[in-house]
Amino acid sequence: MGKTRTRWPVPTYSRVVPGASRRVLVVDDNKVIRQLIRVNLELEGFEVVTAADGAECLEVVHQVRPDAVTLDVVMPRLDGLRTAARLRADPRTRDLPLAIISACTQYEVDAGVDVGVDAFLSKPFEPAELVGVVRQLVERESARGETEGGEEGPTFGSVLGAAAAGDSEASG
Repeated sequence: MGKTRTRWPVPTYSRVVPGASRRVLVVDDNKVIRQLIRVNLELEGFEVVTAADGAECLEVVHQVRPDAVTLDVVMPRLDGLRTAARLRADPRTRDLPLAIISACTQYEVDAGVDVGVDAFLSKPFEPAELVGVVRQLVERESARGETEGGEEGPTFGSVLGAAAAGDSEASG
């Protein structure tokens, strides 16, 4: 039984949630993880669109116009770090809030900070942590849009442990 891939304009998954205030693009090559993230965000009122890898993310991001993007790091075709770098290089997505949701090794954290990732959440994660990180990114982006305020450092999920401890000064 072969795998099928869905292409835009019919994304891998998209459902309009009545009353949803924000749209999140979830990018992960693992279908189960995409569904887990999708369900938890939808339960909190987010509209969710999914993509299976970084290349698909770049194909749909301008049509979807998300308020935030979550990225896995290790994915086929285009990994999360290179996807983040390309999103930051594009003037249309330069300020889009980005979160890495991955095993978050020290290398991934350092590389993510270098390309401008806004938040990190280590797998496995608690659903409440996921929702909190995404909500914080979306709210920070809304506030930035209203005030065009200063830059804040990366946000770290509580599961990062030693990786976050080494960078805690950057997040404050």
